[in-house]
Amino acid sequence: MTDQPTEKEMTFLDHLEELRHRLIRSMIVVIVFAAGAYYFSDHLINIVSAPLTDVGVFFKAPAEAFLTHIKVSLFAGAIAAVPILLYQIWMFIGPGLMKKEVKIVIPIVISSTIFFMIGGGFCFFYVIPLAVKFLLGFATDNMQPMIMIGDYISFAGSMVLAFGIVFELPVAAFILGRMGVIDHKMLGKGRRYSIVAILFLGAFITPPDLISQILLAGPLYLLYEVSIIVVWFTARKREKESESE
Repeated sequence: MTDQPTEKEMTFLDHLEELRHRLIRSMIVVIVFAAGAYYFSDHLINIVSAPLTDVGVFFKAPAEAFLTHIKVSLFAGAIAAVPILLYQIWMFIGPGLMKKEVKIVIPIVISSTIFFMIGGGFCFFYVIPLAVKFLLGFATDNMQPMIMIGDYISFAGSMVLAFGIVFELPVAAFILGRMGVIDHKMLGKGRRYSIVAILFLGAFITPPDLISQILLAGPLYLLYEVSIIVVWFTARKREKESESE
């Protein structure tokens, strides 16, 4: 007996309405977490700007300091809400899943959250300090840095989010492998192309310096190899499930 979709077939308008509800809930969650983070925004700004202790940070517009508190709170709210946001995404996909696939939603949300936090933490604790140190090393006696706090918070927050999303590669590979879209042979043959794509991605989402690009490209290639193994195990499990049925 084949699996049936978990819910009755939905029309296009039903999907749009469902998407609207999920987006509204996600925005509310982020705002709630951001409101809580605002209370600690002074400490968050001090922590995020720690790599700039020697040069200091500035603001050039009367409202920039206030807007920076809002900005860092929103970034913190978005990061804190990652598990709930991922759950909302999967619940939106849910109506198109089979019953046995719905059972893996919670494990996928947990694993996705873990990979996101690893990527974001790696960026925050290693990539950003090294990138800042490297870039500030080009200062001279006649050319001193004057970094605006709003620009720096945008830079750091965007980097953390980008690394967190990129580190979701093994989870994405597992999902695509389970759907039968990719297999380990396909990924193995695509190694040479993946290296080019990884280097391009590293140049696109990191500052224009070699240190940041290498610090992203190295772990990302390792995650690509991990993804091949994940897809291989996924394929074997699918074969066993097909034989048992």
